[in-house]
Amino acid sequence: MNNLQENTDNETTGFSFHKNERLCSKKVIDKLFIEGKSVFVYPVKIVYLETLLPEKNKVQAAFTVGKRNFKRAVKRNLIKRRMREAYRLNKQKFYDELGEKQLAVFFIYTAKTISDYKQIETAIIKGLKKLSTEVQ
Repeated sequence: MNNLQENTDNETTGFSFHKNERLCSKKVIDKLFIEGKSVFVYPVKIVYLETLLPEKNKVQAAFTVGKRNFKRAVKRNLIKRRMREAYRLNKQKFYDELGEKQLAVFFIYTAKTISDYKQIETAIIKGLKKLSTEVQ
């Protein structure tokens, strides 16, 4: 029980993706799409905005797949799971490069076919690198 409590105290370390790291605020999402900038690495478009977040985290992220390209929710959920997993495993280096800045980030899948995990992961990694250089 103690180990579980210790892990929840330091939530931004390790390979986790907790609820407070998810971008849920409607106000922040609206502001993100109005004022935000974007980075594109096929098949993922990353829209970001440097802003004050309601949580103490450095980054809050959200993931989406268009219903126009994938009619079935099963396929959309598969792609979102792959994007979340790639982000979860590679976010720590991105956090280290950010410093004290807070970002709202939205990952949008743009391809018309389902990509394998490796292609999505390389796109997320390249996108996070581009994003960290643009924010600096």
